[in-house]
Amino acid sequence: MPVAVPAPPAERTTTREPYLRLHWKDDITGARGFLVVDTLVGGLATGGTRMRAGCTLGEVEDLARGMTRKTAAFDLPVGGAKGGIDFDPKDPRAVEVLSRFCEAMRPFLDRHWVTAEDLGVPQHLIDEVFAGLGMRQSYHAAIERSGDPAATAARIFRGLTAEVPGGLLGDVIGGYGVAQACLAAAYVRGWDVGRTTVAVQGVGTMGGAAAWYLHEAGMTVVAVADAAGTLYDPAGLDIPALLATRDRFGEIDRAAVPARVQCLGREEIIGMDVDVLVPAAVSYAITADNCASVTAPIVVEAANAATTIDAELDLTARGIAVLPDFVANAGAVAWAWWLILGEVDDQPGTSFLRLSREMTAKVSDLLTRWTPADGPVRWTADVSHLVREVPPVVVP
Repeated sequence: MPVAVPAPPAERTTTREPYLRLHWKDDITGARGFLVVDTLVGGLATGGTRMRAGCTLGEVEDLARGMTRKTAAFDLPVGGAKGGIDFDPKDPRAVEVLSRFCEAMRPFLDRHWVTAEDLGVPQHLIDEVFAGLGMRQSYHAAIERSGDPAATAARIFRGLTAEVPGGLLGDVIGGYGVAQACLAAAYVRGWDVGRTTVAVQGVGTMGGAAAWYLHEAGMTVVAVADAAGTLYDPAGLDIPALLATRDRFGEIDRAAVPARVQCLGREEIIGMDVDVLVPAAVSYAITADNCASVTAPIVVEAANAATTIDAELDLTARGIAVLPDFVANAGAVAWAWWLILGEVDDQPGTSFLRLSREMTAKVSDLLTRWTPADGPVRWTADVSHLVREVPPVVVP
């Protein structure tokens, strides 16, 4: 039976203006780009740069606001920002567009904005662009604050490129955090991990790593979706084998898919009969138009802003818990700053252990004290309205 969801507290209905909005237009292609600094803490803000056709200023604002929540949720000494470019990342001119965008944003990238990979922009690519512009790496603004920038940059490079099961540590750590959030949710609900089923929308950096580590932990990943459609096997998919066939755009080679696996429509992933649904592809994947098809009792937002506000209210009224992105997928930014600050190094075990402990504690606390009558889980977890006084960042 649906439950009555209370109105949101006043501080969550008031739209706070971001610290800074910047618009950019590429003279060559006509591509438009945006930088939104939602909050500046200690002179710094952090958030990735995405590229997709149709990216809007409103989308980038939402994402920047989410970064503020992430940094607050994990008590990081930095504010939230986001960059976005309205351009197709598959276009052969995409790298040049990204380079010109970063060149235009150079004053902020030099001193105030620490960026990284996001949708359509892998980490190795943005690092190459930074190198071409004479900056060490996309964490440039933080690196230059250190006492020994060369040593700090070397530590960051070793951490990002450390080889781990499933790929490179810098590529998989965010998905590992999502997997830990799913496992913690199953534990709170008292589910047997081996009998818990999961569907993952998106098999790029975040979704692919989440699926890989969930499979490794023993959960049954019965469905994954990419741009070409949904792959479904009720007995469980061979996730490592499927991921090994991905192209550079994160799409699985259908010629390598076993005959027993059903090939369904791309949108069917949302309505899969599973215990945990992980939207890990694009923002606003679950909307008022499709949320009625969601039956999974737990939704874990691996993509930023994966669920619209109205859809989240509907799901909550039906007793479905939506673990918000600023907790569930914040492992990547939390780990990046632990690495920048020297709190973890290039030893993967240290990073995995710390992220597992922190993610498990946060998700367990949220779900243990949450009921649908309280409103969406994000209201319980929301920290964006908190004013934080933190000292300036000191990078060793």
